[in-house]
Amino acid sequence: MLFPTHWSWDLFSVIFLIFLFFVAIQLSYVVFIFLRLAFFKEKKTVASTLLPISIIIAARNESDNLYDNLPFILTQDYPEFEVIIVNNQSVDESAWLLKALCLQHKNLKVVEIAKNKHLLPGKKLPITLGVKAAKYEKMVFTDADCKPASNQWLRIMSETFTENHQIILGYAPYFRTKGIINRIIRYDTAFIGASYLSFALAKIPYMGVGRNLAYTKKVFDSVRGFKSHYSLPSGDDDLFIQEAAVNQNYTIQISPQTFCYSKASETWKGWVRQKTRHYSTSSRYKVIKKALLGIYPISLLLVWLTFVILLFNAKWFAISLILFGFMIIVKWLIQGKCLRTLNEKGFALAFPLWDLGHALLMPMLYNFSDHKRYKKW
Repeated sequence: MLFPTHWSWDLFSVIFLIFLFFVAIQLSYVVFIFLRLAFFKEKKTVASTLLPISIIIAARNESDNLYDNLPFILTQDYPEFEVIIVNNQSVDESAWLLKALCLQHKNLKVVEIAKNKHLLPGKKLPITLGVKAAKYEKMVFTDADCKPASNQWLRIMSETFTENHQIILGYAPYFRTKGIINRIIRYDTAFIGASYLSFALAKIPYMGVGRNLAYTKKVFDSVRGFKSHYSLPSGDDDLFIQEAAVNQNYTIQISPQTFCYSKASETWKGWVRQKTRHYSTSSRYKVIKKALLGIYPISLLLVWLTFVILLFNAKWFAISLILFGFMIIVKWLIQGKCLRTLNEKGFALAFPLWDLGHALLMPMLYNFSDHKRYKKW
């Protein structure tokens, strides 16, 4: 029989209600959050006048990356822009390389931060100095190890600015290489990207990525920069956004031409260290945002757990299978489309398995990481 003919308060019936509740939560995330990104249609507008813009990059011992990526950034297809490199206490060949590049590119400006053991770790001081040195109101931020997908990156990011949209959330994936570590890191990045972009479209902005982010000086000054969380090494791209993104003064930019690519860590240790740094700001998130971000993986795991249990009960077997299958298909279609939007078609094909694996891995990584004591850049 497909549906039970009567209700009884036995253990499996209670488990079915729990299962039903968490299925509803998962579908709510899909319909009210991820659906927005899956069917996002950007209003294409061509600015009549491209205003000058500043690119700000904080770099520390990044001579190799600057050599590889900076020439491409300096030759973006844009009429007037400057590139500000804040060379933060570097002891490699960065200073010499930047001096040589300054002779070739008049739009390159270097801000040097001398070695000082009393300076706090992180990018906040370099970014602040970069903002102060910037000549122009509109600013775009990336990292030294990042390379934009095209020479149209700056133009498209600039055109996304409007009178109402003073913060632009971009996307920054990792280059694809061989190995399971690379695939896990790239899926984690894609899932986080789909999440913060979808939440922003749902009017719940909680982060951007410093590798591809844009905002105006007015926005930066409106929250006094990073003053409220300056003591933390991280937070320049999540805590800052949570403070500065108000009254819908933000939007997203997901043109593949604007993606900023970088190399992923090649070791588990390196990736865990990176995630630990990101987790160090989580205690400062508002309760509602903590809840929204935490409920998704927990509810997904409980859906799977209760579903497996219900498979051993003839009374609830059929209806549970139908509901679970319906949930998986809806999630696969919508969240898979989000991944395809971010140029991650391979993950979209096997999304249910990646989704479950990610929900299992991330809580363990968070709980075992020493994010409360993280002090390094």
